[in-house]
Amino acid sequence: MTPVTKKIGVLGAGQLGRMLAIAGYPLGQKFGFLGASHEEPSALLGHMYTEKDEASSLSELIAFSDVMTYESENTSVELVRKIAETTPVFPAEKSLYYSQHRGREKGMFDSLNIPCAPYQVVDSLESLTQAVDEIGLPAVLKTTTEGYDGKGQFVIKETTQIDQAWKEVGGRELILEGFVDFSRELSIVAVRNVDNQHVYYPLVQNVHHEGILRYTIAPARQISEEVQTQAEQYMKALLDELDHVGVLTLELFETVDGLVANEMAPRVHNSGHWTIEGALTSQFENHIRAITGLPLGDTSPRQEIAAMVNIIGETGPVKDVLTMPKAFLHLYDKAERAGRKLGHINLVADSEDELYQQINQLSAFLPKV
Repeated sequence: MTPVTKKIGVLGAGQLGRMLAIAGYPLGQKFGFLGASHEEPSALLGHMYTEKDEASSLSELIAFSDVMTYESENTSVELVRKIAETTPVFPAEKSLYYSQHRGREKGMFDSLNIPCAPYQVVDSLESLTQAVDEIGLPAVLKTTTEGYDGKGQFVIKETTQIDQAWKEVGGRELILEGFVDFSRELSIVAVRNVDNQHVYYPLVQNVHHEGILRYTIAPARQISEEVQTQAEQYMKALLDELDHVGVLTLELFETVDGLVANEMAPRVHNSGHWTIEGALTSQFENHIRAITGLPLGDTSPRQEIAAMVNIIGETGPVKDVLTMPKAFLHLYDKAERAGRKLGHINLVADSEDELYQQINQLSAFLPKV
């Protein structure tokens, strides 16, 4: 083992764990994963502890690990708190506690003066009706916990839809968020290490279809220095308030009045996958650096513009991608299934025109709209 080698335990064994390991091995790190089976995307990239006997598997992973991290903001806060009694976990439980509950998350945004949509937490048809009266329509009704890629949501456009919305996603605690009039969806990835060093990637533009991210343009076009600075100020406030160690991602709406926060994720993020080939240091490498006490790497883009295109549902004509000189294929070793993220394609270019020519070549991987 090298002087900087750490054994890193990952709660989860999906594609994020897979890419963390791929980025961490050149730094001399070792990996273990807790997953459902040996068929998970990370399974062949480290010691695999399956959840068939979760208690003993978790104990074995903790015994293996010098430090632990996780793939999902839906990881149990209580579990992380328990593990942290003997083994450092980054990001720590506070980041999970706020990011996995939309009501608590919005409350933190308010406390840090980070603009967000008007919202109310509701737990009955009556409280939902009152919230609609106060917030107005259109509005989005969401589960306060879990839910991703557009799942667990209902857009209410008229008061006649309130009963239907409650029937479809109700019966549990929900949050009603007022609509934000925005021009495009952006996100920023930031990293903080144990020495309180902060680094920020440029704002990127995200394009969704049916609630799923389909492609990202990086850096986002026509972003002023003031807007980038505003996003970094939001991130610094969040990183410091949470005492966050590792990658933190913030999804944002661009409006005429500035940036409005949507939600955050205490982990490496789909909208940061472009950094693998598109930045001097990828989000995955910087997360590993942060949680193992290493200096953070340069987040500057390697070229004028890059993009990330998700491969959703079907693997598609990936051999064609390999004939493109500035395209980089990443497959996750996952079986095809509708709506499932199977991989992504990174593109780099010296101009917007060149990039969009490349994207047009990838039309088979994009939704037909």
